[in-house]
Amino acid sequence: MGRPKTPAALAVALGIFLSRVAGLLRDRVFAHYLGNSVAAGAFKAALRIPNFLQNLFGEGVLSASFIPVYARLRAEGQDDEARKLAGSVATILILSVTILSAVGVLFAPLMIDVLAPGFDSPDVRSLTINLVRIMFPGIALLVMSAWCLGILNSHGHFLLSYVAPVLWNLAIITALIWSGLKSEGDVLSQTRLVVHVAWGTVAGCFLQLGVQLPQVIRLVKGVKFRLGLQNSSVRRVIKNFLPVLGSRGVVQVSAYIDGIIASFLGPAVYSAMAYAQTLYLLPISLFGMSVSAAELPAMSSVIGNQELVHKQVQEKLVRGLCRVAYFVIPSVAAMLVLGDVIIATVYQTGVFTPKDAQDCWIILGGYAIGLLPSTLGRLCSTAFYATSDSRTPLKYACLRVAMTAGLGTIAALVLRQAFGLSLVTGAALLTSAAGISSWLEYLLLKRAIGKVLGEVKIPFKLLSGLILTALFSACLGYSVKTIIPRLNPVISGGCVLGAFGASYLVLTALLRLGEGKKVRIAITKHLN
Repeated sequence: MGRPKTPAALAVALGIFLSRVAGLLRDRVFAHYLGNSVAAGAFKAALRIPNFLQNLFGEGVLSASFIPVYARLRAEGQDDEARKLAGSVATILILSVTILSAVGVLFAPLMIDVLAPGFDSPDVRSLTINLVRIMFPGIALLVMSAWCLGILNSHGHFLLSYVAPVLWNLAIITALIWSGLKSEGDVLSQTRLVVHVAWGTVAGCFLQLGVQLPQVIRLVKGVKFRLGLQNSSVRRVIKNFLPVLGSRGVVQVSAYIDGIIASFLGPAVYSAMAYAQTLYLLPISLFGMSVSAAELPAMSSVIGNQELVHKQVQEKLVRGLCRVAYFVIPSVAAMLVLGDVIIATVYQTGVFTPKDAQDCWIILGGYAIGLLPSTLGRLCSTAFYATSDSRTPLKYACLRVAMTAGLGTIAALVLRQAFGLSLVTGAALLTSAAGISSWLEYLLLKRAIGKVLGEVKIPFKLLSGLILTALFSACLGYSVKTIIPRLNPVISGGCVLGAFGASYLVLTALLRLGEGKKVRIAITKHLN
């Protein structure tokens, strides 16, 4: 099949970048009006609960189970069979999410008691339940948006599906500004504000799905919505879907276990964790998801004997791991050394104070521990899905969840109380425990996929070079931080992070490290 299509990865990265920038802008406006308030914590918890549906049935699970089968049918010229598969999968999803949405609305109080037991204040609990009931049906629309993503990606249309979430974020931002301008900053007005934002979230779900549907309808013209459970391709997707659902499901369970533990640290700390998590997920989405999303259809479309398929998938996987490492390693260094600058640049405005930024930095440092293995592990899982093995990632995901739950509980609750540590330190211990568990999962995935495809690793020279370069650049950024006077957080952040980024880019280009080699070649061609 040759080298992977760079435009595909770039299209995914661009789409994700735009949606994540919109997401950061959304969180900045949210922080301006709500900060780490009780209402903010209630909204973050409420949004997380219906998101469980989206993450279980949506983008990751559906892509890993549907795209390999759909893409292979199209590669073999079976377009009619592919169209039938698309219609059957859509029908199954519509039925499933409709039922689950109704159950979610009906049993919202029980879900709050189970997933956020630390929210024991009657007012906070009541507000969170109300928000869940508003947002639950809208999140179901995002599951169908993931079906659109699967169709679009399989046909080589990557940008639209990953830009679509920009509309979701813009709807929330509009609701925040419209309601926030009327807010007086007291508890009652903040409660009304988050209710309006919940309705804005639902409107955004409609927009995200609606912008993709016309293109999808053109690509699968004549698709019929029927169950088709007797179809062999449909049964293959379902067979793949259940293990992937379990794998993604236990990861979501892990996130919810973190949320349950964090709820005992209070709504303010819960909110701070949500802000830090947004920044933590940014490089995972930009680099891990973009490379994985672009490589999955390419890996799945490789045809030939098993030896040839495995060899080409191995090459694509190693290339993807190196590409991801180039971008994620400096992200880790920046979060650890310059995390306060990053958070102040993005969030510090309105009622979000410098103290809030420091608290988020401590929590972000814990998240940073697991950033690299989480992104690399995602790509390893993609290789398993492309080779029709969805059970191995499930097995190791279960182990990760068990480890995260055990370490997180001990670290955030038992050790924190035993040593009299702050609530924020308890949250940092919790995120650190999740990071350690991510390392275990990645190492096991890497070893397992190596047994199937052959040796899979990032060259030591590249890995060590990227680490040293990232650390040097982070120290340079820290030096700039100590030298420049205290300015507006955005201006200060631009100077510090600009110095860090420029240093890393220049050094990797000069040393010909990873993607830096391509940058050097491009600059040389331009100068000549």
